[in-house]
Order: sequence, then structure tokens, then C-alpha cells
Amino acid sequence: MSNTREIQERIKSVNDTLKITNAMYMISSNKLRKARKMLEDTEPYFYGIQRFINRIMRHLPEGSKDIFLSQNNKKKDEDKVRAYIIITDDKGLTGAYNTNVLKMAQEHMDKGGTHYKLYVIGEVGRQYFRRKNIPVEEAFQYTVQNPTMSRARWISSMVLQPYLAGEVDEISIIYTAMKNSIVCESRYERLLPLEMPKMNIDPRLLTGITAEQEEFQMIPSPEAVLDNIVPSLMTGYIYGALVEAFCSVQNSRMMAMDTANKNARDMIRELGIEYNRQRQARITQEITEVAAGARALRRAKELSQEKNSERW
Repeated sequence: MSNTREIQERIKSVNDTLKITNAMYMISSNKLRKARKMLEDTEPYFYGIQRFINRIMRHLPEGSKDIFLSQNNKKKDEDKVRAYIIITDDKGLTGAYNTNVLKMAQEHMDKGGTHYKLYVIGEVGRQYFRRKNIPVEEAFQYTVQNPTMSRARWISSMVLQPYLAGEVDEISIIYTAMKNSIVCESRYERLLPLEMPKMNIDPRLLTGITAEQEEFQMIPSPEAVLDNIVPSLMTGYIYGALVEAFCSVQNSRMMAMDTANKNARDMIRELGIEYNRQRQARITQEITEVAAGARALRRAKELSQEKNSERW
């Protein structure tokens, strides 16, 4: 810094920024508590409907013909049309939250081929694909700030419609979930079609009995039951992902603002040290100039006295 005035202005600017980041930290902290409560309330329904689907899948007869089963799709992998539900945030200042989701989405899009439909939730994702001139089938705004079951049901219906019409072969979702209270991770999950082997692995451990021992009847048919329950599964999964993403973004923003607060305090401390150094240097310079001036006056006085004494 060239002078103390500039340092003072810089300190004032950083202090103003610190007030904003600290306020955003407090807001995110309050929202995170709300999000965690929503997550706790959502998990029983989310896992309950998954267990119910697992039971149905265990009892489906071999060779079942249903649009929701993967065995019915005979298309080549490169010819399949994939639908991606991508959940980002409406705002930034969340660290790597949005970047990680969009990076994962781009990787799957590049790997899956050129046939895809994008269903983007969040303004950041919509602007990202707009800048890259990538067409978006549907953009859902303001949903990530207020995840509700009705909005999840609306998104589910928008994605299921082309799937049931045969325009889409796969539906996947990309979102962020909280791995623990500190770390958030981006996740990719394929929602449809359902995979028979995958659905038969863990559910038996949940109930303690095998499919042969269970008494389970599906009326009028297993396919009819599956057709009625899968849309609810989709809605539940999307709602669960929205709540997970809402919780993750508040946690990410809180962590980002906490880091910003620490950096701002470090900058203020360093600027304060620099300001004191400049001030002390200026004071030292002034003292040196005063002392030099005093010595010059004293020397001039001595010379004047010497000249006067020589005259006399």
C-alpha cells in the first residue's frame, strides 16, 4: 500500500464484506436446522417406499413385461435417449457445490451419447447450459429453495410423461447429499428402468424372511401394482433428493461463509499490521525531520555565535 489512507479504505471495505458474509453464515445456519428437520421427517417415507418396491420386485414372476423394467428395453446403448434430472442451486457463494454437480452431469452426458433430455432444477444449472448452448427440456425455478411434495410430484409427472410415451429410455437424477455434517458429495442415481437383480440384493435382510416365506398377493396383477406404485416411488425419490440438496446447499454455503469470515479477519489483521508499520514509519520520518531541523538550527546558531566572537 502506498499510504495509510488507502489501507484504511481497504480495511473498511473488508469489514463491510465481513458483515455480509457473517450475516449469510447465520442465515444458512438457521436454514440448515430447518433442512435437517425436513430430512429427518423425509427419510422414513423415502426408505419405506423403497422397501415396498423391493418387496414387489421380489415377487414379480420371471419374464414380467412392464415398461418400468430394464429387461424390456432392447435398444443399443448408444441409441438410448436418457433423461437427466439435475439439481443445482438458484444462487452462488456455495463453494464447489454447483460446480461438482454440473461437472458430474457433463461427464454422464458426454459418456451417454448425444441423445438426452435435461430437466434442470435451479437457476445456476439453467444459466450454465444456456451459456454452453445446450438445450434444456424443462427448467424448474424456485423449487430448490422450497422443496415440497407437490413440486416433486410435478417434476415427476413432467419426466414420466415422455418415458411412458417411449420418447425416453432412461431416467437418472444428479444431486448433492450430505455424507456427514461436514462433507457433501454429488450423487448419480438411475431411477428408471428398474433393475431386477439390484432390487433383490438387500431387502431380504430388512425383513428377515425370504420371498418364498412371505405371503404377498398382488391384485389384479403384479404389473398393475407396479404401474401404480412406481410414480409414487419417483415422486418420493425426487422429493428426497430435493431435501438432501437443500440441506447440502445450506451446509455448503455455511462452510463457504465461515471460510470467507476467517479470510476476511486474516486480511484485516494483515492490513492492520501494514497500517501500523506505515504509521510508525511516517512518525519516525517526522521525528527524524524534526531532529534534523533542530540540529541544523543549533549548528546555525553556533556558527552565528562564532562569527560574532571573531568580530569582537
